[in-house]
Amino acid sequence: MEIGGEENSLLMHPKWRKVAYGGMQRGFNDNHTDDSFLEDMVTNANVVQRDLVKVMQDSISISQYLCIVALVVLVWSYTLGSNINCNSLLLLDLLLLGLGFLVLLLTGEMISLNLLLHYILNITYFVTGLYALSPIYHTLTRSISSDSIWALTVLLLLVHLFLHDYTGCTVKVQGSRKNPTLRSNISLNTSIIASVLIASRLPSRHHVFAIVLFSLQVFLFAPLVTSCIKRHSFRLHTWLSVGLMLATLVLFFQLNWFLFCLLFSLLVFVTVVCPYWLIKIQKYKFEINGPWDEAKLCFDIRD
Repeated sequence: MEIGGEENSLLMHPKWRKVAYGGMQRGFNDNHTDDSFLEDMVTNANVVQRDLVKVMQDSISISQYLCIVALVVLVWSYTLGSNINCNSLLLLDLLLLGLGFLVLLLTGEMISLNLLLHYILNITYFVTGLYALSPIYHTLTRSISSDSIWALTVLLLLVHLFLHDYTGCTVKVQGSRKNPTLRSNISLNTSIIASVLIASRLPSRHHVFAIVLFSLQVFLFAPLVTSCIKRHSFRLHTWLSVGLMLATLVLFFQLNWFLFCLLFSLLVFVTVVCPYWLIKIQKYKFEINGPWDEAKLCFDIRD
């Protein structure tokens, strides 16, 4: 009698199975789950355990670029204050251009003679066009007050720093070049506009040409050069970054005490405080994965 009762019970209440649509199983609701529902649950499968020293080393790239932008602002300030003349700016432009090509050669970047001639031709066109447009840039903001120019320049630089690609994904990597994202394009354009706004406050077209050329060299080629150094030797990249930060702090200390404290606090926050926070909040991360997640398709494409 008992065996028969169990068979009747199984007939009345069939065992629940995982199917695409629960409503197809008689006797069960669409949202029914049994005790085996959580058997395949996995927690923190994709959580990466981070090391404080490694995170601090990765954050050096951000601090390095902050110092590069700070040095550009320092050159702008000295030029507006007539502490740097036009000839010195042109000499600085030539020095930066030569150092950039030297770094590309020393870090193992393959530059053939034809490619070098192509670069020289493009730079010639670029410099010629910039020199021809210098009178326009010189009178571009004549009807705008200086306070508005300074406020807009600061805002544009903040947008540039916020949207800048600090990973270096848009530079040349192993013979291929990834297309720049919309965010990196906006970041670059804001830096160029800020450079033109500052240049429009200079006394002559030659100053405008020299300062815009300097700014474009830094904003366009500094990420490429630093990325080449980092790929060539991470230790060399680290030491150069530390040296650049120290040099920038010394220059700002001589310029203004408040700006020195502001820059020093920002570098400490980015290099030390933020990595420490990231490690501390790691223990609060809780990720759940299971059969209820969307399926991830994996394609094996072979030549």
